[in-house]
Amino acid sequence: MAKIELKQPIVEEIAATVKDAATVVIASYSGITVAQDTQLRKQLREAGVTYKVYKNTLMIRAFKGTEFEGLTESLKGTNAIAVCKDDATAPARILSKFAKDCPAIQIKAGVVEGVVYDEKGMAEIAKIPSRDELISKFLGSIQSPITNFARVLNQIAEKGGADACEPAPKEAVEEAGAEAPAAE
Repeated sequence: MAKIELKQPIVEEIAATVKDAATVVIASYSGITVAQDTQLRKQLREAGVTYKVYKNTLMIRAFKGTEFEGLTESLKGTNAIAVCKDDATAPARILSKFAKDCPAIQIKAGVVEGVVYDEKGMAEIAKIPSRDELISKFLGSIQSPITNFARVLNQIAEKGGADACEPAPKEAVEEAGAEAPAAE
């Protein structure tokens, strides 16, 4: 059996791994210890990220003709691939955070939702919070005005309702662009 035939299943595995991926990140791992690698893999796995080491030539073959072909330029030296189908920022965010304590890890390039980014671009993407964090911040920003409005209504009710409130001064109403209420 020829060497190419033996390597074809691995090329197909890589192609299947990156197919429909939101993000693919190429990272250099030269000089990482086994303990550090185990810790990194655990963090990536918990975030739903697939992290594997393949030969550069096999990754180049798998990327050929796909949106990931732009990554082939960064495939020099020892590289690993981090792939996530759900969270577009997870691989870059986790690898970047891990690299702060372990300088052996270096993000080289990546593809996020079809766009190829270099090392600097991936560093910016790593700063983006996760989807869940963004949703919780958005909901918090929506909830705050509603909560404040509910507190004001509650204070009005505690003081005896709208009848107990003093009308706004005529000047304030005119500045707001409304007509002053008629005196009763």
